[in-house]
Amino acid sequence: MELKDIKNIYFLGAGGIGMSALVRYFLSEGKEVAGYDRTPTPLTAQLIEEGAMLHFDDNPDYIPASFLDKECTLVIYTPAIPGDHKEWQFLRQQGYTIKKRAEVLGLITRDKRGLCIAGTHGKTSTSTMTAHLLHSSHIGCAAFLGGISKNYHSNLLLTDKSDFVVIEADEYDRSFHQLTPYIALITSADADHLDIYGTKENYLESFAHFTGLIREDGYMIIHEGLEVTPRPKAGVTCYTYGRESGDFHAENIRIGGGRIIIDYISPLGDIHDVELGVPVSINIENGIASMAIAQISGATAEEIRTAMGTFNGVERRFDFRIKEDNIVMLSDYAHHPDEIKACALSMKELYSDKKITAMFQPHLFSRTKDFYREFAAALSLFDEVILLDIYPAREQPIPGVTSSLIYDNIDAGVQKSQCKRSDAVEYIRERKEEFEVLICLGAGDLESDTPQIAEILKQRDN
Repeated sequence: MELKDIKNIYFLGAGGIGMSALVRYFLSEGKEVAGYDRTPTPLTAQLIEEGAMLHFDDNPDYIPASFLDKECTLVIYTPAIPGDHKEWQFLRQQGYTIKKRAEVLGLITRDKRGLCIAGTHGKTSTSTMTAHLLHSSHIGCAAFLGGISKNYHSNLLLTDKSDFVVIEADEYDRSFHQLTPYIALITSADADHLDIYGTKENYLESFAHFTGLIREDGYMIIHEGLEVTPRPKAGVTCYTYGRESGDFHAENIRIGGGRIIIDYISPLGDIHDVELGVPVSINIENGIASMAIAQISGATAEEIRTAMGTFNGVERRFDFRIKEDNIVMLSDYAHHPDEIKACALSMKELYSDKKITAMFQPHLFSRTKDFYREFAAALSLFDEVILLDIYPAREQPIPGVTSSLIYDNIDAGVQKSQCKRSDAVEYIRERKEEFEVLICLGAGDLESDTPQIAEILKQRDN
């Protein structure tokens, strides 16, 4: 099946952040788009407004009649769809062509130069920043992002200027093995998704395999100190990067007054006095990685410097909702212990004189079981932790696995409490006067209540 011959695209899991970029892409290509998602969200509402025919009940009868022609319909699914899903079973039994998101990205980018950013954490911010640098330059790029860019209010960028396409390369279910990168960058490789990989060694091996997929005329950039043993083809140009070491790194780091300014050191030419548009310390490394890709791709030093200063960030990545003297509130998607640690250290650096409270909703029973000690250690870096129920996502409960596993291992010196997810907003309302910096953490559905929480905190002195 060639994409050009397809009339209809049907999505199972249309509202996921990565899947929704494909929904938008195929709508822009003039295809008929329909599909299912479990829960209506602001994002699915936008997709419907843009022309997608979406529904939220698992029922094959809701598949539009024109999509019942399997010869001109492609089904794209997320691995999060459970095996007993009725529409999933119906489409398989009827013999539809069914592909994962990553397979379709591989088809779309087969004749393009893919700039693929992988890693346990950091990949969304880095890929979105990379897309902004190139899209703002004379080079241009398309992009399929794993978050909503606050510069473009979208997770999809299109271009007619170049054949570069930025792709957030997802390691879940080995999806990134479907790609053929021109540039592959790995931000981190801290064990995750052990429900898929089984062992840390298998997880690291998947990243090593990813490096072997790079085109022979391509580039590999990996973070200094990773346990991954890369095996790129002969002809691939290999670099490292890091905050203060590696082929690409920073010097003369200046942090203060709500600003971060660095000198970017590169074998392709240094760029001095680069100011980060989102001044949190983790973005020093993300910025170095993004600048390296943009520089290799041909963006000029002045284009890179200017675009770094105008980068507004990604929704739910250090996403400030309130930034006032008496109260700061932000939402952050962090759902892995190392992401939470990075968030805590960055916020303590920015607000060393304030009490920092994290309201955390763990994501997945399996991840909690595998990493509850690591979660507790990372959360112990905050001054206060409010722990919610586990968000199950695609999983069924695991006996004995609850938020209490994390709670019981948080350091004794940390103020801590547990709260039902359904009571989160009222809990904040009752204690609204006590907070100085509040961070809503996690990849679950707590995000849906952050506008209401922000409003409560804004009005607390009234």
